[in-house]
Amino acid sequence: MFVSFFPRPKLFFISLAVWTLFGILFWFFGGQQLGAAFGMPPAPAGVDPILGLPIFWSGPFIWFYIYFAVFLAAFYLFWRFFAPHPWQDWSILVSAFILFSTYLDVEIYVAINNWRRPFFDLFQRAITTPGSVSPSELYSLTIVFMWLAMFGVAIFVVTRFVVSHYIFRWRTAMNEFYMANWDRLRHIEGASQRVQEDTMRFSTTVEGLGVAFADSILTLIAFLPVLAGLSAHITELPVVGSIPYSLVVAALLWAIFGTALLAMAGIKLPGLEFKNQRVEAAYRKELVYGEDHADRARPETARELFANVRRNYFNLYFHYGYFNVVRSSFGQVNAIFISVLLIPTIAAGKITLGIWQQILTAFGQVSSSFQYLVNAWPTIVELISIYKRLRAFEATLYGGPLPEIDRHFLEQQQRGASVQENAK
Repeated sequence: MFVSFFPRPKLFFISLAVWTLFGILFWFFGGQQLGAAFGMPPAPAGVDPILGLPIFWSGPFIWFYIYFAVFLAAFYLFWRFFAPHPWQDWSILVSAFILFSTYLDVEIYVAINNWRRPFFDLFQRAITTPGSVSPSELYSLTIVFMWLAMFGVAIFVVTRFVVSHYIFRWRTAMNEFYMANWDRLRHIEGASQRVQEDTMRFSTTVEGLGVAFADSILTLIAFLPVLAGLSAHITELPVVGSIPYSLVVAALLWAIFGTALLAMAGIKLPGLEFKNQRVEAAYRKELVYGEDHADRARPETARELFANVRRNYFNLYFHYGYFNVVRSSFGQVNAIFISVLLIPTIAAGKITLGIWQQILTAFGQVSSSFQYLVNAWPTIVELISIYKRLRAFEATLYGGPLPEIDRHFLEQQQRGASVQENAK
């Protein structure tokens, strides 16, 4: 699954994690200030941020682009000479492009959040003191938002186009790898489906989860300082009263609670999803044999196989039923959680409309990032089931034991073949 697209996957991903962590730490503990030596110092503290698109070509941002490019070039050149791989341009450079576009997308949200305070404070002044704000002031800030929104649309369109090609390249790499070993893999139950369908589903799902994870990390890096600063406006929280960095603590504890709750509610789903693919594959395979052989797909056999499909689906529906109750209930409570936290501060009149809007956005971004597993759990369930199916290929190629359920189905096939032979 990975060796076909990435050079020496285990070492590659370990080195990627270490290099990325080093790059992030060095940025915050010296690298960011290093830009001052080249005329691109960090934004001064206590100064209002630049509004709108100009922030993306300001000195601090240009320095970050250079910093990112240097770290990427060092990582790419190392792997190019240490372990050359035919797909390394896509697996390294294009992966980095997707990561960089995700970073830009997060920064657009930060820029929009910076825009909210002056716009909504102006809005509040306009409705509380008629005539104090001219239409041109509101129009000018609206145009700032429109430019940011259009830039976000452009980033989204380009990213999705590149991601589509990236996913198919990964599928191509897996397809070429498995077909080169087809003689050793074709006896595995549902081998054709695994090569034709599961490779595409695997690459699509891993890419989606990977981008979502990177987005969550980058969002935390960008919005945690914002949320920590906004916590100064909160006088107290319900029940617990006043605590330092109250909004950050609340977002973290709420996310931990939601993640644990959803994980417990959906613990049975991965196995059921995997078993569902297996019974579907067994039924489909018998029908395919029945197209060419009159003694296959007989009514009693097809009825038994379809009964397995029906039984597993009904079991899946039951477990998804209570999982969706828990997930939907948490989502509804999550929507009003921050508003409940802000009630004492709002009642005390300690924040303006602009600050309230900033808190809602920043808390929503941080809380959503902390809740990565909550939001991604259904997709993770699907990925686990696909991984288990492709894992049988890996076990066959590298001499490892087949997964338990594959051994179970193989034993069933062998017993069925033995019964047919004895009957003859």
